[in-house]
Amino acid sequence: MSTLGSFLHRHPRLRLAGLLSAPLLWLVVAYLGALAVLLVSAFWSVNSFTGVLTKQFTVANFRTILTEEVYRNVTLRSLWVALSVTIICVVLAVPMAFYMAKVASPRTRKWLVIAILTPLWASYLVKAYAWRILLANDGPMDSIFGGPGYGLFAVVLVLSYMWLPYMILPIYAGLERLPDSMLEASADLGARAGRTFRRIVLPVLIPSVFAGSIFTFSLSLGDYITVQIVGGKSQLIGNLVYANIGAANNLPFAAAIATVPVVIMVIYLVAVRRSGALEEL
Repeated sequence: MSTLGSFLHRHPRLRLAGLLSAPLLWLVVAYLGALAVLLVSAFWSVNSFTGVLTKQFTVANFRTILTEEVYRNVTLRSLWVALSVTIICVVLAVPMAFYMAKVASPRTRKWLVIAILTPLWASYLVKAYAWRILLANDGPMDSIFGGPGYGLFAVVLVLSYMWLPYMILPIYAGLERLPDSMLEASADLGARAGRTFRRIVLPVLIPSVFAGSIFTFSLSLGDYITVQIVGGKSQLIGNLVYANIGAANNLPFAAAIATVPVVIMVIYLVAVRRSGALEEL
C-alpha cells in the first residue's frame, strides 16, 4: 500500500486521473449517455397500426414539430413563461440580495439566508398543491383579490415562487464579494447613487443575474408538474413530453419534443458564456 502511495505521490497526474475517473465516468454514462440515447431515439418512429417501435432513421418527428402550428405555439408559450419567471425573479431578487449583502448586519444576514433556503427543504409537490389551494375558486386569493384562478398567470406566479432562491443566492454571492470600500470611495468622490450603481455595482451584478437566470430559465422551460397542477388547460413543452410518454405511448416523438428545450438551453448558455455567468455558478 505504501508503495502505491509513493508511486502516486511521484505521479500527480495519475493521482488526479484516479480521483476524477469515477465522476467523469458517471457524467459520460449517466448524463451524456442519456442525452445521446434521447437524440438517437428522436429519429425513430412508432408504427401507427401496431404501435411497435420502428428503429429506422426518419426526420418525420422533427418535421411535425417544425411544420405544425400547435407545437410552435407551445414552444413560444414555454419560452414566454420561462422569460417571465426569470424577469420576475430578477426584479425581486436584486433588492433582497443587495440588502442581505450590503445593508443587513452579519447576524441578520445569516437568518435571511436561512429563511431563503428553508422553502427549498419542502417537497416540490407540497408547495405546488399549497398554491393550488390558494388559487382555487373560493380560495384565499379569490376572496382577497378576486382571482386569478388557474392558467398561465398562475403557472408564472408559482414558478417564480419556486425558483426565486436560485436567483437570490448567486446575486447575493456576487454582491458579497464587492468590497464596501469601493462603494464608500465612490461616495467620497462625489458620485451619485445612480452612477455608483452603473459603474461599480452593475458590472458585478450582471454575471450573477445571468448565473441565476440559467437556473430559473431552464427549470421553468422544462417544468410540467406545476402546469399540471395550476395551469388549467394550458400546455407547455414538458406536458407534451409527458403526454407522449404516457397516454400516446410515442417515445420517439416525446424524445423529439424533449430536444427542443435542450437546444434552447445550449443556445442560451453559449449566449451568456461571455458574460462570466458560468464562473458565478
